[in-house]
Amino acid sequence: MKILMINKFFYRRSGVEAYMFDFIDLLRQNGHQVIEFSMQDEKNNYSKFAQYFIKNIDFNKREGFWKDLPKALHLLYSFEARNKLEKLILKEKPEIAHLHNVYFHLTPSILAVLKKYNIPVVWTMHDYHLICPNYKLFTQDAICERCKIHKYYNCFKYKCIKNTSAQSFLAMLEMYLHKVILRSYKYVDLFIAPSKFMAKKLIEWRIENAKVNQVYNFISISSAFPDVIKTEELGEGIVYFGRLGVEKGIFVLLEAMKKLSEIKLKLIGDGPERPEIENYIQANKLDNVTIQSHLLDKNKLFELVQNSRLVVLPSIWYENNPISILEAFALGKAVIGSNVGGIPELIKDGQTGFLFKLGDPADLAKKIKENYNNLSLLRKIGENARKFVKEEFGAKKHYEEILNIYKGLVKNS
Repeated sequence: MKILMINKFFYRRSGVEAYMFDFIDLLRQNGHQVIEFSMQDEKNNYSKFAQYFIKNIDFNKREGFWKDLPKALHLLYSFEARNKLEKLILKEKPEIAHLHNVYFHLTPSILAVLKKYNIPVVWTMHDYHLICPNYKLFTQDAICERCKIHKYYNCFKYKCIKNTSAQSFLAMLEMYLHKVILRSYKYVDLFIAPSKFMAKKLIEWRIENAKVNQVYNFISISSAFPDVIKTEELGEGIVYFGRLGVEKGIFVLLEAMKKLSEIKLKLIGDGPERPEIENYIQANKLDNVTIQSHLLDKNKLFELVQNSRLVVLPSIWYENNPISILEAFALGKAVIGSNVGGIPELIKDGQTGFLFKLGDPADLAKKIKENYNNLSLLRKIGENARKFVKEEFGAKKHYEEILNIYKGLVKNS
């Protein structure tokens, strides 16, 4: 099968790209041809289709009104992406298109081109931008559903994009243009939600039920994950690894650590909140907390995780299907996570980890204290978690589910 894979970034920038590249490898291993469409960047992986990629656009760089204006218009609708994608389609004639993150750079303008050539469209929802202008259903440091349904003016009112009026105004316009005026999303045949929570949320926001299909992410248990996990070697301390953003609830975790002076915490990651986190640690004299930049070497990262006793994910937003939990499970680690979004679909309380009340540092501290020295329980939970991720989130199962979707759409196109 010839599959057109579309994402605005073509290097391992985040979990979206990590998933996409792993899935491209999986498709090619099974004999499929993958055609990529993306944006040019010096950091890009190699693609023989790079000549069709659109020019690089940096919306964060201010270059003066007359240079910024075309970028603002492009954010709403990209004629370049439409034209270059059409040339690629005419040359390669793909059977199906699989979209990931296209907003603001490629834009939903490409959907009409795909439909023009009767190419079925599958779109994996890695975030909530289909229904929320700022991707997260989270603003002003709290979960937010003010824009439900088509009330996108709230994005501008509450400055939901980087707390700026200009960017929030453009994001609001983009939503009204493609959701209400052009109705671009009518050209999508199926939206894939990586969690039951997201599928439910999309339907609540009036995305057509028949167009939403829930398929979990997958994780390849390769050389980075030992064939045999020595769960008797539990390690010391607790670890958080991932983005250091306000939505990740790091300050909830730091507040909890005030009550756990005898336990060490390692934060592994980078992000916009890092300076404030460092200031908080220093101001509160949290000598049991250290920060380490996110490591590009996955083997080293996983070694640090495996040498810890517990993994914590204290998110205060609607997490979708966090890859970090799956990775911790694959390493035989129990995870303590917030009872929010898609996290409870992975953490079965007392079986594969522990849940604590959303945004409650006292409850988090209690869960850590109760279980940190219960070594026999942690060993059992680590074994359960490893088994769970191998059985339910393996590459073979994921490939078969997505391929069945492809075949069904191609057959009916």
